[in-house]
Amino acid sequence: MSEDITWNQTHVLKEEREKAYGHKSLVIWLTGLSGAGKSTIANHVERELFNQGIHTYLLDGDNLRHGINNNLEFTPKDRAENIRRISEIGKLFVDAGIVVLVAAISPYRKDRDEARQRFKDNTFIEVFVKCSVEECKKRDPKGLYKRALEGKINNFTGISQDYEEPLAPEVVIDTTEKSISDSVSHLVDFIQKRI
Repeated sequence: MSEDITWNQTHVLKEEREKAYGHKSLVIWLTGLSGAGKSTIANHVERELFNQGIHTYLLDGDNLRHGINNNLEFTPKDRAENIRRISEIGKLFVDAGIVVLVAAISPYRKDRDEARQRFKDNTFIEVFVKCSVEECKKRDPKGLYKRALEGKINNFTGISQDYEEPLAPEVVIDTTEKSISDSVSHLVDFIQKRI
């Protein structure tokens, strides 16, 4: 970073926004294999929180790859940059007093740990959406596992790239055991206790 760039302290603080909105801000980072249920759960959780008057925003990994991250591939180096960018955007939302949900595979512990370090005051909540590769292959909602197994997709997590499970996530949701409804209720209950 250039020495000529200084941080501009804004006049409206995060704490003021939180007070005005009536809740604390957090990032809820859902990680797991493709097809585990991250986006589905995140969408339902956001709707439930929004209906309760909580200021929310969902950063979906696939959606971000259509815009701000559209120049990134799926190599480990580009995946790290993808997570860095998502966490920086999430940090801005947290500063804005928002409960931001992130739904992104984020396969590597190092990248998730670095994302966590960008947040202060325990505002980063890691949610492991647990589902076996075998079950994700059966679900395959986007047909990606089929294409990866046919060799049509390189660097696919769970097939040609590893997924490193979180070691100490704040929340674990096993979607092979819980319904979407139960998963959403569980996560909403957890978030409500933190905000």
